[in-house]
Amino acid sequence: MPTALITGITGQDGSYLAEFLLGKGYEVHGVVRRASNFNTDRIDHIYVDPHQQGRLQLHYGDLTDSGALRNLLEEVRPNEIYNLGAQSHVRVSFDQPEYTVDVVGMGVIRLLEAVRGHQKHTNREVRIYQAGSSEMFGSAKPRQHELTRFEPRSPYACAKAYGHYQVVNHRESYGLFAANGILFNHESPRRGETFVTRKITRAATRIKLGLQDKVYLGNLDARRDWGFAGDYVEAMWLMLQQERPDDFVIATGVSITIRDFLRLVFEALDLDWQQHVEIDPRYFRPAEVDHLEGDASKASRLLGWQPKTDVKALARMMVDADLRLAERELVLRNAGHEGAPRGGYR
Repeated sequence: MPTALITGITGQDGSYLAEFLLGKGYEVHGVVRRASNFNTDRIDHIYVDPHQQGRLQLHYGDLTDSGALRNLLEEVRPNEIYNLGAQSHVRVSFDQPEYTVDVVGMGVIRLLEAVRGHQKHTNREVRIYQAGSSEMFGSAKPRQHELTRFEPRSPYACAKAYGHYQVVNHRESYGLFAANGILFNHESPRRGETFVTRKITRAATRIKLGLQDKVYLGNLDARRDWGFAGDYVEAMWLMLQQERPDDFVIATGVSITIRDFLRLVFEALDLDWQQHVEIDPRYFRPAEVDHLEGDASKASRLLGWQPKTDVKALARMMVDADLRLAERELVLRNAGHEGAPRGGYR
């Protein structure tokens, strides 16, 4: 039974990847940060108490703690590592640049060094997947591919670019099997509610049921290449099944504006988005990224990977899931109880 270690397992991508690997017969170990409250809601449906011999086990750890990473490798002895852990909100990275760089950038070098030391002492190969981001391309002209020059426009993107090049450096210097996945925007009903697509679908469904009236957004002209996170985790796995490590862009090859995504969502609910959306300058980035659109032809050719879900189907999927959530919230409110937290509805 192959063993995988996933950092960021409680996030959107981590939860879909854990499901995928369990379906492939893996034993899966996830790294979670210590918190006062449980934050495992995205994986609760697949988590089994370890006392019951479950194939999914969770461990406390952090990408800022080198010692903890080394100890985890000795304990888990994974065949594959998927580094999905990050402070992943681009706008927040402008407010917390030092923390973002520590986790997103330096976290990669800590993990790579832990793997290098582990391989040296055990003489066993560990394959590493590093989650890159289309944000690294920044202001580069579309369509962006593996040879497009990085032009990062945020602390998050700069940190991701650093991690990308450290993976290349360790691969070439020490022979590590380390692959970079340069993933363009990928969404799902499990996306955090402060990310723009989920913020839109969550707000629109609440508006439909009379639970709120407005949603406040920033730049509606930004164009993004949006795919489904559940499709993209397969590409992560495929990268680590190759004979040689390499870097791959994963994208749908189609981009639309945030305004277009708004229209898809609100029309699915028979609503006019222009009556409910207001612009708030606080949600503009200090340096904007205007147009990201990926060319995943290399992944198609070498991995045999193709996206299965287009943006229209993705929007419909998210609307359906958030409408069910809003309906439950309405039932609770009518019964005199508060519904879900309000943090993502601004």
